[in-house]
Amino acid sequence: MKRKIKKPIRIIPVLDIKNGVLIKGINLEGLRVLGIPRNFANYYYTSGADEIVYIDNVATLYGTNNLSKFITETAKNIFIPLSVGGGIRTLKDIEEMLTAGADKVCINSSIIDNVKNLKIASRKFGSSNITVIIQSIKIGNKYFISKSNGRDLIKVNPIDWAKKVEQYGAGEIIITSINQEGLRTGFDINLTDKISKKVKIPVIAHGGAGNFKDVLNVINQTNISGVAIASMFHYEAINNFPKPYPKVGNTNFIMNYKKKNTNNTIKNLKIYLSKRGIKVRL
Repeated sequence: MKRKIKKPIRIIPVLDIKNGVLIKGINLEGLRVLGIPRNFANYYYTSGADEIVYIDNVATLYGTNNLSKFITETAKNIFIPLSVGGGIRTLKDIEEMLTAGADKVCINSSIIDNVKNLKIASRKFGSSNITVIIQSIKIGNKYFISKSNGRDLIKVNPIDWAKKVEQYGAGEIIITSINQEGLRTGFDINLTDKISKKVKIPVIAHGGAGNFKDVLNVINQTNISGVAIASMFHYEAINNFPKPYPKVGNTNFIMNYKKKNTNNTIKNLKIYLSKRGIKVRL
């Protein structure tokens, strides 16, 4: 399929946070500690990121919301859109994040519990400030949505859910393929394509980027507005820091990865895409 000429594709690093540190896993599980979130955020900003997304990985599980301080710290030095998600359940939570410096909030579990919360939030804060994360799980040939990072399976088709959240006021959708997340074997293009064609609001593909060709493929074969990437950028970014911090978790894995020269930078990705006819902000 030849992609329609649209606005520039956004390249968006995703920073998953747990207990104040940046973490990364596979299928949203098996988490490894990578370092200090603000170091990565600052690096991505200077490297040409179009936006940055912060997600508190365990906020919904524990009923907490601790990201306001990260947003406040980040917003002081970073002048691109910042999105934040995880544990955002009430209008007060949304207001707190926006007041702290976030440009958008990402919600999932609270609207699965009651989709009317989405309509209320979009009316109060504006749909452009509300992003819905759809966590998709594929079992056999069927797709379902999930909350709590895949821990709770909801028997709703993500395509139907995408149309519904658009109707209730979502300004944007991030479609996360839990099956692909962290594996670096490519995106779920089939599902992403179907969702991006069914809704008129922007769709961001997340989960599966392993190399630049994976990113090119999902852009060319779908109607997305951006790509959200974690592992592919994180494991390159650690080469720019003297050592993993804090010194916990699988540090041997991190140090071995630091020996690799991947060049998977945002700048290089944008150059790669631009040379292949994809409009990006250079």
